[in-house]
Amino acid sequence: MKAMILAAGRGERMRPLTDDTPKPLLQAGGKTLVVWQIERVAAAGIADIVINHAHFGSQIEQALGSGERFGVRIEYSREAEPLDTAGGVASALPLLGAEPFLLLSGDVFTTYPYANLTAVARQMRGDTRSAHLVMIETQPPPPYDFGLDGDGCIVRSGTPRFTFAGMGVFRPAMFAKIGPKTRSPLLPLLLHGVEQRAISGELFSGQFANLTTPADLEELERRLRA
Repeated sequence: MKAMILAAGRGERMRPLTDDTPKPLLQAGGKTLVVWQIERVAAAGIADIVINHAHFGSQIEQALGSGERFGVRIEYSREAEPLDTAGGVASALPLLGAEPFLLLSGDVFTTYPYANLTAVARQMRGDTRSAHLVMIETQPPPPYDFGLDGDGCIVRSGTPRFTFAGMGVFRPAMFAKIGPKTRSPLLPLLLHGVEQRAISGELFSGQFANLTTPADLEELERRLRA
């Protein structure tokens, strides 16, 4: 089983901190954001990680290396320009293999136990789901805002509304029609899967921070110090 950590974004709203540093290498609580993610993936028993990068990507490779010091093996999917989420995954498919994989944003901090997602990924080997999403209480702005029905299926309508937290399990075939090195967002694929009732979800109410601005990073630092 593999995990992919998305680390190719430019982090425009995090400027000026990202003017000379890639967003995943910003620090909180004495660790870079991407290291927090790597350690949690490793704790869930996943040893193979794919990381895509574009903006100052060489810094990410220099900082993380092969992953040996974290007890994992890291492979890199290099993008000349950010390809957005679905485009980045599509270009990394040769590294991800044929089985469902964990897809994680590199700019979130959470206490969600990724071992839960490894269990879901194993279940998905025997069913027809395209994806499974971790949802949180809707926080503005809600780019991936959905309902969750009584069967645990993601739906477009209904209340309350929840937001995709940037953590989930995806089947590689979901991205197969996207050409390599093609910029492509994730939302259209999610909407198609929702219409097919092929995407399940769960609500997480534990610690979660979407780190978009310097103020977000300062708040996380304060919470971790406390």
